[in-house]
This record gives sequence, structure tokens and C-alpha cells, in this order.
Amino acid sequence: MEKRIATVERNTSETRIRMEFNLDGKGKATSVSTGIPFFDHMLSLFAVHGFFDLSVEAKGDLEVDHHHTVEDLGLVLGEAIRKALGDRKGIRRYGNATTPMDETLGTVTLDLSNRPFLVFNVPSSLLQSGNSLTCLSKEFFRALSTRGGITLHVNVVYGENEHHIIESVFKSLGRALNEASCLDPRISDVRSSKGTL
Repeated sequence: MEKRIATVERNTSETRIRMEFNLDGKGKATSVSTGIPFFDHMLSLFAVHGFFDLSVEAKGDLEVDHHHTVEDLGLVLGEAIRKALGDRKGIRRYGNATTPMDETLGTVTLDLSNRPFLVFNVPSSLLQSGNSLTCLSKEFFRALSTRGGITLHVNVVYGENEHHIIESVFKSLGRALNEASCLDPRISDVRSSKGTL
């Protein structure tokens, strides 16, 4: 089987990011350094719970705010997923995971369809400040969906603590992507009645 590994670099006037990503890893998040400790933690959780191997080195204009770095991390991870999936032949395509985190219950459902779309349902009170962790996470998921060719539905059924809400979603993302990207011996081509994704 061909290794499903990708290395992606993105260098702009706002960010410099290098990522190594292995779809068929063991859940090892090594050297995840974005300059934003919370997102280091979230990317590590995503890798561990999805059984992906991940390393990230990012430097961004954090003196402005965290927006550019977080959005570009989404673009780079989406590109890494897209490259690692290759022609998407043999994958299950669909994934769904619900993860409890204390008082929070978050669900991610996705389709590796090559048709990017984001649905992001979280408690509305968390979207009132444009610089909140939730707003930044939404930008990350939008960029990930767009660059990765992923139909991505994020639904937080309930929750109060913002950290718990975002953590539940990132864990669910890892688990759902692992399910969708798994190879199934019953699928010889792509899982589509059209014959293409």
C-alpha cells in the first residue's frame, strides 16, 4: 500500500508554516508548535484521537492577533489531508463521531466528497466576540473544509465551558476523519455512484 503521508509548507507575509501529516500513523503529535498554546493542544488532541502522526512548526504575526495563524493552519492541514488522501480510492468516505467532554457533547460528521462546505452550530453566545476561541476555531474549520475538499458539519448539542466545547469538537474531528479515511477492501474505486469524487 502506498504511504498516505504529506508534507506541506505555506509561507506568506503573515505566516510561515510547515506540517508533516501521516493518515496511517499511531496518534503521535510530535513538535506541535504554533505560538498559540491552546491550538497546540487542540491539534495534538486531533492527532491522538484520529491515530494520525503530526508535526507542525508555525510562526505567525501574533502581535496583530491569532486570526491569520489559525486560518492558515486550517489551510495547511486541509492541503495535507487532500494530498495524503490522493485519489481517494478505497476510502469509506463518510465519518461521524460524538465526543463528551464533561458537560459538553460535540459531534462532527464529514464527507470526503471533494465538495467543501461547513456547517458550524455552537452555542450562539460563544460567537459574539470575533476574537473568541470559538470564532477562531470556526475560521480554522472553514479553511480546513475548503482546502481539504471536505463537507464538514460541526454540531455542539450542548455545553457551557468554551475550552470543553472546542476540545470536544477537535477530538470528534480526529475520530470522524479517521473513520472516513480508512481503507475498506470492499471498495475498489471511489465510493460514489457517479464513479468520481
